[in-house]
Amino acid sequence: MKLGVFDSGVGGLTVARALQQSGYFSELLYYGDTARVPYGNKDKSTVTRYALEAVEFFNGAAVDGVVVACNTVSVTALATMQEYSNKPVYGVVEPGVLALQQLPHVTQDTPILIIATRSTIQSGVYQQRLAELGYGSVQALATPMLVPIVEEALYSGPVLEAALHHYFAGVARPEVVLLGCTHFPLIATPIAEYFGGVRTIHSGEAMVSWLQQQLQLQQRYERTPIHILASENVAAVRHTALHWGLTEL
Repeated sequence: MKLGVFDSGVGGLTVARALQQSGYFSELLYYGDTARVPYGNKDKSTVTRYALEAVEFFNGAAVDGVVVACNTVSVTALATMQEYSNKPVYGVVEPGVLALQQLPHVTQDTPILIIATRSTIQSGVYQQRLAELGYGSVQALATPMLVPIVEEALYSGPVLEAALHHYFAGVARPEVVLLGCTHFPLIATPIAEYFGGVRTIHSGEAMVSWLQQQLQLQQRYERTPIHILASENVAAVRHTALHWGLTEL
């Protein structure tokens, strides 16, 4: 199975890496809309327009399905993408929720913190899904500055530390942080350490598990080639991919 992966920038590489390492896919095609990142501070109509341009791109590509490795797009434009796509389109929200349900020693009273872009938090999608499942101790926090920090490859150091303190100084310590933006796994360790070593959930691992269950996939491939494209500065995206162990083959 050949799979397309779409994100607003480099964050979706965290999903692509998990997909590449899973052994379930024969080939991956990654497209990052780096010319217009971030999406999280844009209105719904703008995000939907960008998402439909991605649909047009993947409609002409030799892939069997598309993973929307962007939470902002998944909560605002997924249904529209599915309507206009000529192949299946999968979002990251349900896989993330499923991963939380499957996490050991998490009860409905476990303190959970959701962090994401402003658009994702304001949509209320994660909060609603967790409430429907009975989780009663959920905080949701928009952390939009973390996206450009990751895009600038500031994975540690004073800029990141200042941003984490800015957002988290007044937040009650959670036991689990749901990373509701695919950029955030790239700084998952500093986030976890800020709260004294909490567990984090990210969409890459969750998406692999969800796709395997939904499509009954079998591990067949020792090496999965990936082709990386971007609307701007593809060299920087490829450099980030290499930094995180995701190699083009």
